[in-house]
Amino acid sequence: METRIQRLEEGATDPRRELLSLLPGELEEWMLSVGEPKYRAKQLFPQLHRGVAPEEMTNLGKRLQQKLQDAFWYHLPVVERKLVSSLDGTVKYLFGLRDGNCVESVVMKYRHGNTICISSQVGCRMGCKFCASTIGGRVRDLTPGELLGQVLAAQKDCGERISNIVMMGIGEPLDNYDNVIRFLHLVNCEEGICIGYRHISLSTCGLVEGIERLMREELPITLSISLHAPDDETRSAIMPINRRYGVDALLDVCRRYYGATGRRISFEYTLIAGKNDSPASAQKLAQVLNGKLRSRQDTMPIHVNLIPVNEVTEAGFRKSSKEAVLAFARVLESRGIRATVRRTLGSDINASCGQLRRETLSSEES
Repeated sequence: METRIQRLEEGATDPRRELLSLLPGELEEWMLSVGEPKYRAKQLFPQLHRGVAPEEMTNLGKRLQQKLQDAFWYHLPVVERKLVSSLDGTVKYLFGLRDGNCVESVVMKYRHGNTICISSQVGCRMGCKFCASTIGGRVRDLTPGELLGQVLAAQKDCGERISNIVMMGIGEPLDNYDNVIRFLHLVNCEEGICIGYRHISLSTCGLVEGIERLMREELPITLSISLHAPDDETRSAIMPINRRYGVDALLDVCRRYYGATGRRISFEYTLIAGKNDSPASAQKLAQVLNGKLRSRQDTMPIHVNLIPVNEVTEAGFRKSSKEAVLAFARVLESRGIRATVRRTLGSDINASCGQLRRETLSSEES
């Protein structure tokens, strides 16, 4: 069986399936198809989800190991770089994948447990102007096993259980829809690491059809919408996706999502000095959110998470002042909208996603 640190040669493909992407029932079916008893799947699955490679499992015979090697590949992301914040213990990983690409994950420590922010794609094609992840575009989607592998590799490295997942790293989760949904089922399996759906947040820049599909999945995860502007003109200038799905269409599907699921939606709003951080912008945001999401019959809760922009060199945007951020929050609160300012973690290690990968790629190109 190949080890976890072996990689594909550049340009090579592997006809085998990814072992870490299989659900328990699928693993049982495969065992039966190759003449093995079904209980072997129950031996294998929990160990895979603890980050143990099949060749390391002492309860598997050589014959079964060979069958697994012939049919599947297994690879955990490898820690290429690791930065630990001296301020709050936040850990930022640059993970190497089997084909030589890399993605970032961030582990944040809270009193209620450890949260990991994971990537869903290598790069991103959404083109948001303030985001380092999208520079260079999308390379490829991550597999379900690579999504899960970030959690397993980080958990194994830090030696502590991860109890919450945030899908806000590199990539747009709903642009990798099928793999992300399979990952959500995998990470929730009782036989695996069993992270509850209510402990998982998924962030999208606003793919309306993807939100509609997610609504039909009936998964009680938390949906976060990267809104970042109160109107089409401002939003289209910093988020090209808005030219396809405008603010009205996005808020309409959010209202329907809440009506169908009963799950509160969080609206992410990155504050950029001189672009979208004025009191007038706050008034306009409150007006559009209240107007589109609330009526006499509808008591949809609205929560806006304010995020001072990360200053990415290529973007040229500046952070809003602390006074401007607090003033923006006060306007929203005065209009009945709950507003919080995201706590900055790992500021000494540039913990926002995309920056470490970008830095590494730039050094390789020079």
